[in-house]
Amino acid sequence: MDRLKDKVAIVTGGANGIGKAISDLFAEEGAWVLVVDVEAEAGGTTVTEIRQRGDSAEFCQGDVSNTQDVARAVAIAADRNGHIDILCNNAAYLGTFHGILESTGEEWSKCINVALLGTHYFTKATLPYMIEQRKGSIVNIVSIQAMAGMMTSVAYTATKAALLGYTLSAAYDYGPQNIRVNSLCPGPIQTRISAKPDELHYKWQCDNTVLGRVGYPREVAYAALFLASDEASYVTGVTLPVDGGWTSK
Repeated sequence: MDRLKDKVAIVTGGANGIGKAISDLFAEEGAWVLVVDVEAEAGGTTVTEIRQRGDSAEFCQGDVSNTQDVARAVAIAADRNGHIDILCNNAAYLGTFHGILESTGEEWSKCINVALLGTHYFTKATLPYMIEQRKGSIVNIVSIQAMAGMMTSVAYTATKAALLGYTLSAAYDYGPQNIRVNSLCPGPIQTRISAKPDELHYKWQCDNTVLGRVGYPREVAYAALFLASDEASYVTGVTLPVDGGWTSK
């Protein structure tokens, strides 16, 4: 416990699934967590649950692709005690995906605006605080789809691959200021929108992992906790799969 004691953390897309698990664990480990999400009801519930356990969090409804919402969220976090220690860029657009010929402009724009530009906007708004304090950790939640081919999801896959490049560039530029930037790539994770155990896609996911099962949001959260914490003080610019061995095959 207390691996993030007295730290201020922002988690985007923190209301559900992996983002919720990360918000929960960061708070359990002593951080004050700002949960940012477009879903007000789910975000409020997440924060209420965190507070009921005796931990600290606040909810900010916001669209990560809207720079005004981003500025408002970062200001709320900074007002906590004047610094921002951790940024976890988790928000992504998860819709109906297609291959190249069937993909739509709307699909492309939503993937890029939320996952890629949303990450950029929050990183750009947070960096000045980290630079001033000469310390910070940015964890970008990407996907193994940035590392391995996947069917009918060209916009999502291309956007996630771009995030790997974004992470490397940021790590290179801001390492001298002691700001660490890393990518975490989940494989098949069981969330409210995932394939169910009685579906063929679920079996396909299990069959493609070395461990023979899907993962759970908490397992991704533990990896994010390590990268966010001072235990990873010499780790930057890495791409860490949390995928049950999918990318090792």
